[in-house]
Amino acid sequence: MLDPLPSPPAFIQASLKPLADKIGLPLITLHIHEILLAFLLYHYINVKISPALSRKFFPNIYPHLNTRTKTNWDIHVVSLAQSIIITVLALWVIWFDDDRKLMGWRDRVWGYTGSSGMVQGFAAGYFLWDLMVSSTNIQLFGWGLLAHAICALVVFTLGFKPFVNYYAPTFILYEASSPFLNIHWFFDKVNMTGSRWQLINGIALLVTFFLCRLVWGTYQSLRVYQDVWAGLYGPGPTNSEIESVYLRFAGEQRVPLWLALTYLGANCLLNTLNFYWFGKMIETVRKRFRAPKGKGEKMAVSVREDGTSTVAVDKDTQMDGDTRKYRVEETEVRRRKE
Repeated sequence: MLDPLPSPPAFIQASLKPLADKIGLPLITLHIHEILLAFLLYHYINVKISPALSRKFFPNIYPHLNTRTKTNWDIHVVSLAQSIIITVLALWVIWFDDDRKLMGWRDRVWGYTGSSGMVQGFAAGYFLWDLMVSSTNIQLFGWGLLAHAICALVVFTLGFKPFVNYYAPTFILYEASSPFLNIHWFFDKVNMTGSRWQLINGIALLVTFFLCRLVWGTYQSLRVYQDVWAGLYGPGPTNSEIESVYLRFAGEQRVPLWLALTYLGANCLLNTLNFYWFGKMIETVRKRFRAPKGKGEKMAVSVREDGTSTVAVDKDTQMDGDTRKYRVEETEVRRRKE
């Protein structure tokens, strides 16, 4: 299926072609406008749209946040918008691109369709922006998110060789869990921590993250490993196959070892991060709804004229799921005389 968006002007493609050929990404000239559009869109949301909407809809919260939290808030707004946009685009391509459904392993490794290139373009634009933000806010987001941005950018830009262009809509579906992740973060900031809505969203987050990233992602990773292995050691496309609509941009007839190691290494790191983050998510969600120690404890202190005082404590204790109250007997405390 063709890219539904118009191609960039011919003079832009011609001016970029020498550089694109030099870095081995010739098809990036067909999607450079989508990369730039995504990058500028998400940057504009970050610096303009998010602050304006946040002040309007959360006037008692957003203006009073410190600079660090405001930065985090605006970036979460971008992440929320991006995850919705790219998930819709990816699902549309997977469901309606009939060309993808006819592809064999050679087509999946060396093939190209404009619709998958569009998904790559928007994904690459976002991860380029994400790389910029992560690298300038290391103390806020940590090295893990920076590594994620680098690996994701590498994975999606390599599709412009073309290389495993078929899998661009497949792996970007990792982002289907991100809306719930961002909403969970916002619940904490709008004083809804531990609410029923956060619990419902937390369950949805864990379910979608597990299904999209761990189940779907691991399965599709095994498929791409199998296809890349075949391209590394199996016969490449024949001359007649290269003339087909899917393989007309095919270059090397064997997958270079460096390319296989780079792509699969980045993919493996992303999967490792997903498993690590899933464990952290479970821990975070549990903390939101775990009753803190000593909750329900009430203490009353009364002081008599003679200098003695009594302390009475009411506590809630839970046994076998049954919460019961008990009262500690009054204890007389006499002040020590100097």
